[in-house]
Amino acid sequence: MKPLDLTALAGSAAALTLLLAGCGSSDTSSTGANGDTKADGPIAVDAGDKKCGVATTDLPAGRHTFKVTSSSSQVTEVYVYADGDRIVGEVENIGPATSRDLIVDLPAGTYEVTCKPGMVGNGIRTKIAVTGAEAPAQTLDQNLQAAVDSYRTYVETETRALIDTTKTFTDAIAAGDLDAAKTAYPTARLHYERIEPIAESFGDLDPLIDMRIDDATDGTPFVGFHALEQLLFEKGTLDGAKPLASALTTNVAKLAELVKTVEFTPLVMGNGAKSLLDEVAKSKVTGEEERYSRIDLVDFAGNVDGAKYVYTALRPALEEKNPKLVATLDQRFPALISLLDTHLATKGSDGFIPGSPYVSYDALTPEDVKALAVEVDAISEPLGQISGVVAAQ
Repeated sequence: MKPLDLTALAGSAAALTLLLAGCGSSDTSSTGANGDTKADGPIAVDAGDKKCGVATTDLPAGRHTFKVTSSSSQVTEVYVYADGDRIVGEVENIGPATSRDLIVDLPAGTYEVTCKPGMVGNGIRTKIAVTGAEAPAQTLDQNLQAAVDSYRTYVETETRALIDTTKTFTDAIAAGDLDAAKTAYPTARLHYERIEPIAESFGDLDPLIDMRIDDATDGTPFVGFHALEQLLFEKGTLDGAKPLASALTTNVAKLAELVKTVEFTPLVMGNGAKSLLDEVAKSKVTGEEERYSRIDLVDFAGNVDGAKYVYTALRPALEEKNPKLVATLDQRFPALISLLDTHLATKGSDGFIPGSPYVSYDALTPEDVKALAVEVDAISEPLGQISGVVAAQ
């Protein structure tokens, strides 16, 4: 299949467009299917540790503003999912007691507003019903183009979140606050791992951000996230951390600029999804990635999130081309994420790491590790079929 023109068929991605605004957004209305402004204003969403309360669950088709307020004790994110967990809107990095607006276009159908305290897992879900004008039927090429446009938005959103969370991490280092830096580390890692194949496509930039000590030589110093991880978690010091943190901030900013130049295609997306699961099998299940902090399950979850996004974005096209594959992946992703959810941590529990939603890798038993490996193996083969399906177009 030839790479799709990213400027073509732009209208097919309209339903996937999300606008992220701060607390001071002036958009305080929803519009119905006929375009009339409704007087009832934004739809309140209470994103808590154990709830995802949506003030109104029956809506007319059209553009809606969800006013998300976090009552969670953790950083959270909120998604609006269509069938098959296809993301039609998302807002990330909502701190405790803060609010963000999520503006999304919703044709008629059934959706789920999903809150993810800790920004991981299957989330807490509330169904909403939208009635009125249905979205027009899309051709295969339009579905593929919509997937490409959606994934570009996702990668750019995750990169912005990576910049923000890396800044929180490096600001704590600059302030000399060891505990705050350790707590901020897992969230920045989550956003990096979600887009890891894209970062790896930029040659020397990925090692500068994500290299391991095994790759360091006399001529190649140990730098990036893991060099800081070693100082903070193994050595318990910030001595020498400031220049490393400054370089990391610079390189993450470079990554954000380079992401804008990537030519995304369905084939690039499919290969990237398989690469993410290969990363899980190679270094996350084995506990090799985060050898000092032991937050390997955070990286695991980030890779799974990134792979799942690719799949759900391509799902409408895959459903037309290979419905059997869709049925398989619709089962395998929730099963893997549910298994990960069994290792979520609470403050004071065994294996709790401040800032990490999951227990320490050291808290896993050999049986736990084997079960995770089995689920990864079960999803890896069908996920690898995606590239062949979209390439055959």
